[in-house]
Amino acid sequence: MTTSPRKERKFPASAGILLGLGLGGFFDGIVLHQILQWHHMMTSAGYPPNSVENLKLNTMLDGFFHAATYILTVLGLVVLWNTARKPHFCWSANLLFATILIGFGLFNLVEGVVNHQILGLHHVNETVPRDLWIFWDIAFLVWGAVMLAGGFVLYRNSKQDRFDEVRRT
Repeated sequence: MTTSPRKERKFPASAGILLGLGLGGFFDGIVLHQILQWHHMMTSAGYPPNSVENLKLNTMLDGFFHAATYILTVLGLVVLWNTARKPHFCWSANLLFATILIGFGLFNLVEGVVNHQILGLHHVNETVPRDLWIFWDIAFLVWGAVMLAGGFVLYRNSKQDRFDEVRRT
């Protein structure tokens, strides 16, 4: 009886990235929209929460935003589960953390550029004077870039560590 060479399944990077996108959205929605109340989805787009109607609209749009982040998180879990239940799955906490950082950083960068700068739907902290909004927006983008870069470095190093470990076996 011959044994076939062990086939190592790759870590599902897409699962971690989807989880990071979802977690980034949840952080933004829960912390910045609800707890700190720095902004809502459409506060700079002509719907500040200064009336019941505007607050209702923003609350509904925040809910759609949360639904989208929920879907991203569920998709990440589905991809992770579908890969994890197969034989010889390469479990790696470092790769999972790295890909979550990549997804979270991507969320901040895309949301920060598209919603804050291009569309002007809202800005990170609209409770400070208007001339300071850009500094909060830039800090949000820098935070996202640091997470993205840190995630890529950790991912690259963890993949190399995992490759070296598999070669030794």
